[in-house]
Amino acid sequence: MGELSTTELQKLARDHLWMHNRDWEHMAENSEPMIIVKGSGIRVEDSEGNSWIDLNGGYNSVNVGYGRKAIADAVFSQASKLPYFPATTTTLSTVNLVAKISGLAPGSLNRTFPTSGGSEANETALKVARAFHKRRGDTGRYKIISRRGSYHGATGGVMWLGSTPIVPMADYEPSAPGMLYAPQPNAYRCEFNSQSDSECAHRSAKAIEDLILNNGPDSIAAVIAEPISVPQGAVVPGEEYWPMVREICDKYGVILIADEIVCGFGRTGKMFGVNHWDVVPDIMTVAKGLVSSYLPIGATIVRDEIADFFAGDQKYLRHIFTFSGHPVSAAASLANIKLIEQDNLVENSNIAGEYFKNKLEGFKDKYKVIGDVRGRGLLLAAELVSDRETKARFDPSLKVNEIITRKFQARGIIFRVSTNILNIAPPLSITKDEVDEICVAIDEVLTELESELGM
Repeated sequence: MGELSTTELQKLARDHLWMHNRDWEHMAENSEPMIIVKGSGIRVEDSEGNSWIDLNGGYNSVNVGYGRKAIADAVFSQASKLPYFPATTTTLSTVNLVAKISGLAPGSLNRTFPTSGGSEANETALKVARAFHKRRGDTGRYKIISRRGSYHGATGGVMWLGSTPIVPMADYEPSAPGMLYAPQPNAYRCEFNSQSDSECAHRSAKAIEDLILNNGPDSIAAVIAEPISVPQGAVVPGEEYWPMVREICDKYGVILIADEIVCGFGRTGKMFGVNHWDVVPDIMTVAKGLVSSYLPIGATIVRDEIADFFAGDQKYLRHIFTFSGHPVSAAASLANIKLIEQDNLVENSNIAGEYFKNKLEGFKDKYKVIGDVRGRGLLLAAELVSDRETKARFDPSLKVNEIITRKFQARGIIFRVSTNILNIAPPLSITKDEVDEICVAIDEVLTELESELGM
């Protein structure tokens, strides 16, 4: 069989592939999906030979950039020697990876359960938290507090965490039991109409304590939160928030789970998001940047003080995934972390991120459509509004997000905008020149958008 044309490949995809959040009828109308064949740095190339900037590096996840041969070599070497392992054994690459994670993670986060991705990592975290309380005799602790507007995965349990409107849940009801929702510490749209970051941080943290008290402390197993939340646009809480949440969890014996699936491994300008506040969670989940999405892997990292309850005869955690601790994924992760360290990508995230954010702040001064700019490192966001004074969002019938997506695509940038927020998270290897190149496109898009909207 000869090499298939792009049109033939697209038809095969539409006929047989169930893609993430896409439908085949809509793609057929737009001659999609795009078929990507290779990549380097922040750029990818499609089957027609066109070059594109991937502004969000996959799903905010290709931290080291595309085309890193060192990872491919590590994958080939491990797969050639040992592609899997016999039951009840482990492998050299897996042992080295969990030891490396222990050395990077804060505090006594020393025990790692590998998974196949972020959703499984968060599912594991919930099971560990609930089982821990059972082991201690707190049999009534099963409720989980998450924050409105957050996202923690798509599997049957964790999909109910966060209650983000971006992912409607009506198709999947009834919900998992014991899900409670706290406010997002988003000072720009604070549920309490707070007048400062500090006030919003205090009141949002206090709301978690109120949930604990109102539901009975003996019923609460865990609080789960991203250090910097993504769905509502790189929400950085006020400085008091994370230390207060840590103190509240300690006060009532509640497990604190930090979802670092996006934030981890340099995305926010530090190795982990919690490092910004010197807070040590009880459980930390990672994925995405752990391997820069070169292969499927995630991990649930647990403090010794909790993990020790699962040691001893018949005390082990009754939990398994077939691909947990996969040696090839572990080898890829080790090579990925080595690149992050040797290329100083955490520091580059901090420097390039500050440069990028300053550019976005400049656009805020220039364009009325930008209501807020926020984020840290290379986890950034610009929230678009129809009226800056009232913070009013655009009428959904205008489909502003689709207009923006098309305008970026016309400029050679893959940047799918799904709400009124421009969520920006390029590979950590991005250069200042590449930031400038992207900002030229943002400038042009916003100029056109305001003109077309009569702003």
